[in-house]
Amino acid sequence: MSDTESDQELGITEQKAYNPGDWYAEVVQKAGLADYAPMGGFIVVRPRGYALWERLQSHLDGWFKETGVDNAYFPMMIPESYLERESEIVEGFDPEVAWVTHGGHEELEERLAIRPTSESIITPYMAQWTRSHRDLPLRLNQWCSVVRWEATDTKPFFRTKEFLWQEGHTAHETREEAFEETMLRLDQYHQLYEDVLAMPGLKGRKPEHDKFPGGDTTTTVETLMPDGKSLQASTSHYLGTSFAEAYDLTYRDADEQERVAHTASWGISWRALGGLIMTHSDDQGLVLPPTIAPEQVVIVPIWQEDTREAVLDYCESLYADLEDAGVRARLDDRDDRNPGFKFNEWELKGVPLRIEIGPNEVEDGEVTMVHRPDGETETAAREGVTDTVEAALDTVYAKLYADAEATLEENIREAHGRDDILGTIGQHGGYVKTGWCGEQACETEIKEQVAAEIVMLPLEEGTEPVHDTCGVCGDPAVETAYFARNY
Repeated sequence: MSDTESDQELGITEQKAYNPGDWYAEVVQKAGLADYAPMGGFIVVRPRGYALWERLQSHLDGWFKETGVDNAYFPMMIPESYLERESEIVEGFDPEVAWVTHGGHEELEERLAIRPTSESIITPYMAQWTRSHRDLPLRLNQWCSVVRWEATDTKPFFRTKEFLWQEGHTAHETREEAFEETMLRLDQYHQLYEDVLAMPGLKGRKPEHDKFPGGDTTTTVETLMPDGKSLQASTSHYLGTSFAEAYDLTYRDADEQERVAHTASWGISWRALGGLIMTHSDDQGLVLPPTIAPEQVVIVPIWQEDTREAVLDYCESLYADLEDAGVRARLDDRDDRNPGFKFNEWELKGVPLRIEIGPNEVEDGEVTMVHRPDGETETAAREGVTDTVEAALDTVYAKLYADAEATLEENIREAHGRDDILGTIGQHGGYVKTGWCGEQACETEIKEQVAAEIVMLPLEEGTEPVHDTCGVCGDPAVETAYFARNY
């Protein structure tokens, strides 16, 4: 196969602006992140895709442990009787639960649910491990997979029947402590998007009808995708005492009085990777922030036979310096691919910074750096190159964040009146802010017309509504609602 044929096979054929669904699927597969599994609704995550998850996991896991969280692991199968002890969680997840009814050839005496979430298996053990107020707060987290049998059209990372996530579960003496925990985790998720994924996020809470089943308050980080849809990027829930009451999670306070604990749960899934890919990537392929990219820099030597040795020696020295400085670098010294092929391949795979070294760079003691997001080229001295490269990586991150921030700011609009809301969503997408009376029927009316719903309310309850009256029915407004189409 010629390099030209290989380039065509590697290249992205769909356009993000005109066919985002097929474009996204092509980027995921051709950048080597994931493949479709033989069973509908499942995917196979390739090493390059899993490396992104590991880097995300590393950041969050460190932050969790710094704030008192211990990792644990609980069974993926949950007895039906455990699930049924909290009626609202059963009702909320029942359509999505996958059940195990047989072990080998034997029918089980009790059905086992493959976890859709783990409150019903974790809370009973938290109850066993809690006797006194001295045992609190109890902070547990597990990294695992869950199954929710609701996906019909697979969209890798965004929507699959099985997905990877982390779920934190904590128990506290008071509502104030549990709510503080809820907000701490929400802030950590927001920090992940802002400081690691270069994705500005909006923090808010879900309306009553869309909160976690059985919980008191659900908070969310919402991120806007380039196609105008909102992504529920992570959630953190104050569960109140409902789960503790259902599973007998109590403690004795300092006065030896038995009290019911307050609980919280919080999670993020690999849909964060879907949002990352959708937000930054382009028609050349994957684009990754340096913070999470498996390779931050690729060095591509350009030589003729008479300059080969000098160019490669120069590149190897450069590579060693970057590695010693902690930069994740790759030296692409393959003989069977020309420089143009390598440029295209590494652009497709999302490497943030490319360094090109030819005989001119060797002679002048320089490096030529190309930024992945926009192709900007800069020349710098070889001396002090590690500082120069780290500054360039910071610049790449800043570019990605600035572009995503501009998209978000341009796509938050106010609208008032049913026709204005419908027209704004229909024409522009994005977020539409309006007054809301608090009645689900007003959301349903908009949802039936343009498939948009209330994705978020202001984080602080009691915030003055953006309009005095509901943008749908005209009754007095009690909230500001953010309507959007979502994933």
